[in-house]
Amino acid sequence: MSIKFGTDGWRAVISEDFTFENVRKVAQAIADVTNDQFRGLPRLQPSLVVGFDTRFLSDRYAVAVAEVLAGNGIRVWLSQADAPTPMISYAIVDKWADGGVMITASHNPPRYNGIKLKASYGGSASGATHKEVERRIHLREGRGEQPRMLAYEQALKAGIIERFNPLPAFRSQMRSLVDFDAIERAGLSVAVDAMYGAGRIYLRRLLEGAECQVTELRNEMNPGFNGIHPEPIAQHLQPLVAEMATGKYHLGLATDGDADRIGAIDPDGRFIDPHQIMALLVDYLIQDRSLRGSIAKTVSTTQMLNRLGAHYGLHVHETPVGFHYISDLMLQEPVLLGGEESGGISILGHIPEGDGLLMGLLLTEMVAKRRKPLGALIDELMGRPYMGRFCYGRDDRAVKPFPKADLVEGLIANRPSALTGTSVAHVNNRDGVKFILTNNSWLLIRPSGTEPLLRIYAEASSHEAVATLLAEGTVLAQQVLKKI
Repeated sequence: MSIKFGTDGWRAVISEDFTFENVRKVAQAIADVTNDQFRGLPRLQPSLVVGFDTRFLSDRYAVAVAEVLAGNGIRVWLSQADAPTPMISYAIVDKWADGGVMITASHNPPRYNGIKLKASYGGSASGATHKEVERRIHLREGRGEQPRMLAYEQALKAGIIERFNPLPAFRSQMRSLVDFDAIERAGLSVAVDAMYGAGRIYLRRLLEGAECQVTELRNEMNPGFNGIHPEPIAQHLQPLVAEMATGKYHLGLATDGDADRIGAIDPDGRFIDPHQIMALLVDYLIQDRSLRGSIAKTVSTTQMLNRLGAHYGLHVHETPVGFHYISDLMLQEPVLLGGEESGGISILGHIPEGDGLLMGLLLTEMVAKRRKPLGALIDELMGRPYMGRFCYGRDDRAVKPFPKADLVEGLIANRPSALTGTSVAHVNNRDGVKFILTNNSWLLIRPSGTEPLLRIYAEASSHEAVATLLAEGTVLAQQVLKKI
């Protein structure tokens, strides 16, 4: 098979392409790239942090990676137990490691697993690094070379592999970014849906550290996620909605398979999507924290951030889909908030990595300080004269593989003059094709970078308009795909 890294690492179906043999090939390539970076330099041996989520065999894959890294003379900090991606990423910075490897397929269905490659700054490795890892894999395969390994027990005894608990350092970081005292004074009750993912236990413990009363749902170890898709979007959060209907909670929080994404439910059972979360947090960080900086968002993310940026005089960057683009900007300048529609969000002062745990804590702090539920807060924000109402939707369509460039070319060639009866003002082909209408509504059509899916996104001033945009986008996409 050909191992390819997508927008956030390599993902494949367990036992088909995601096998121990292929995982070791990837680990050897990572070791080669890591060692080459420091070849000839007078320094201590390189070190990498390795973590894993709750998926089937993730812990064993992590050990396999650690054995290969150790066999190449690289010191390995291996998590004691399953842990969230942002917690492992922060451990890289805390331990002054040279990078990290996270075994996870994030929000993808249970049949997938994957590898995320992290850099020394705690965010995703660069596209160039991913390409170099791919090149080394194919180079070794062409030569018939096998990975070098050092058996786990032997490496552990020699101190080349060391198990560690990533929570204490991460907890300290959270306390530097979140007002735990304000949360404690509010006496909040919070329902947390771990979705069987790596956020289980950790978000609850952090909230309990702020004296919240916490009920945690779907927190048992279940490598198959009980058949659910561990993505915190409305259709997957019915257990959390039902728990909120009891009337016992001030807010509900949900994290995805590796807890780098966030979703929320207000006391009335209303889903607060990542677009609304980002808009609320930008406003909160400026008004209540007096923080400033630019805003970084992916092409599939809400125009609310553009309205807020214009109102507060902040520059807004729009990037292709993939948090590594946000990460690049966070390394270059002070970014107040960077995020993507899927719920990966980070803020000024934190690592350039989507962090569902931090976002959950910040939402809790905001509810504690403003003394209002999330639904009321977003309604108030949209009610301001410079904002207006925003609704969002996304449809995912299973498709056979096709050249992305052909889709883009076909969509531009068949550009409609209007959608939902409104003229198309301009077209953005930064990632897929985005049609922006004269009333600021928009439609985006792009293939997923990690799954055989065509994603169709829309934002408008009403749910009815969003549904119509999505339907028209589906027809347009199907017409183009038929010709490819």
